[in-house]
Amino acid sequence: MTEATTLNGADCGDGDSGEMSRRTLLRALLAGSMAAGAGLPYAAHAAAAQPRKGGRLTVATQSSSTADTLDPAKGSLSTDYIRAHLFYSGLTSLDVKMAPRMALAESFDTSDAITWTVRLRKGVHFHDGKPLTAADVVYSLNRHNDPAVGSKVASLAQQFDSVRATGPGMVEIVLKGANADLPVLLATAPFVIIAEGTRAFTKANGTGAFRCKEFTPGVRTVAVRNPNYWKPGLPYLDEVLLFGIPDESARVNALLSGDVDWINEVNPRSTKRIKGTQGYALLESQSGLYTDLIIRQDMGIGRNPDFTLGMKYLIDREQIKRAAFRGYAVIGNDQPIAPNNRFYFAGLPQRQHDPDRARFHLKRAGALGMKLPLVCSVAASGSVDMAMLMQQSGMKAGLNLVVKRVSADGYWSNHWMKSPMGFGNINPRPSADVLFTQFFKSDSAWNESGWKNEQFDQLLVLARAETDEDKRRRMYADMQVLVHEKCGIGIPVFITNLEGVSARIRGVSSHPLGSFMGYTFAEHVWLAA
Repeated sequence: MTEATTLNGADCGDGDSGEMSRRTLLRALLAGSMAAGAGLPYAAHAAAAQPRKGGRLTVATQSSSTADTLDPAKGSLSTDYIRAHLFYSGLTSLDVKMAPRMALAESFDTSDAITWTVRLRKGVHFHDGKPLTAADVVYSLNRHNDPAVGSKVASLAQQFDSVRATGPGMVEIVLKGANADLPVLLATAPFVIIAEGTRAFTKANGTGAFRCKEFTPGVRTVAVRNPNYWKPGLPYLDEVLLFGIPDESARVNALLSGDVDWINEVNPRSTKRIKGTQGYALLESQSGLYTDLIIRQDMGIGRNPDFTLGMKYLIDREQIKRAAFRGYAVIGNDQPIAPNNRFYFAGLPQRQHDPDRARFHLKRAGALGMKLPLVCSVAASGSVDMAMLMQQSGMKAGLNLVVKRVSADGYWSNHWMKSPMGFGNINPRPSADVLFTQFFKSDSAWNESGWKNEQFDQLLVLARAETDEDKRRRMYADMQVLVHEKCGIGIPVFITNLEGVSARIRGVSSHPLGSFMGYTFAEHVWLAA
């Protein structure tokens, strides 16, 4: 995925002599990358078509459950992220280059990337008519550090030392350490702004482009146009209907029968069928999306480093790319930064499929002859195929892997990170820092393998504050080496994001952050007459 290059570090050579002061540099970076009013480009089926208002758009995602939520702090599925962007707004938003743009914030200002002054946009109202104030922002950000809230991004919010109102429409955010990526972080779905004092989330009350007409967890969400949206002329749609269809074939059938207009998580096996049906298109997006093998390093045999290494050598990446993803993937190397990311470390030797070497490490771990369950589900894209392929590789190495296929319903709450061996499915993150913080930091709630590495944690903090891009790149390279060699995560490939779209939808474009235009589609698309 492509990150926000303007805020991730100081390219000192961009100045007259590379001697720009930090304050001047950051001001220049902010001015260059965060111009107000910038929107998503419409690389659509009919780019020249004029937007028109009206109509209902029906969307089916790959996941929904009774844990579905309208609380942005607790969202963890694509449907949750979509709802967050339907009903709420963030201080910033991300464009297709993952650069932050002004949203509820009219401006950001900092001299050291530690203390940030945010000026709020005037004339913004919540759906209940209440005007947006600094108190709403303070409440929204601070609640992520309240243990009683159970925020999914608490590991990221730990960076906030204080968030306080300093005047009408003015907020000061002080970080515990420098982070030039703060405007990128605040553009993500969990950090959208809610009204001060909100504790019940049976209905959404935000400043977003749509109002919540109906919300039934695990069933459906109905959103209707907000006539008082703060962006003039938007949205175009009258209504959005959102629900989940976990089974991919059923999801494709619903699209091609006209029951839904847009689906995500299309299996590569379905691509020819979608492309061959008149009135439908396949949307492809290169991104940092990956399905990973998870070996819990705090359970059973996973505590043995040799077992982790042996399992990684069982991964046949080329075969997984061909068989599980029909070529719609880029080979990975057990490092979570994708090859199209500017912080990708290409110097790591490619880990090859090597059953003999796998057997060596598995024997040292005492795993040979054991029956070991490998939990998989269609909920984690490609994991069923990956598990079957790893089972075959295990047989060559003398390992008895028992594939345990479980239902998509409840997979993320009942099996993900709870099984000694299983699979995750990680959506792209807006920056390397966010990805590393959420999934690899020792105390992160989403530290999938339970990996704890003090050196990695120290590098994470140092890299976050580093404004020299070359130094930051070297730190991220060291972190990728640590993950590659020691973490209980195996990343075979980076998956090309595939979506099926009705040709009657206009304004559609791919986005490196994830499906449905980085979950923000509803504000930008319209329906053909």
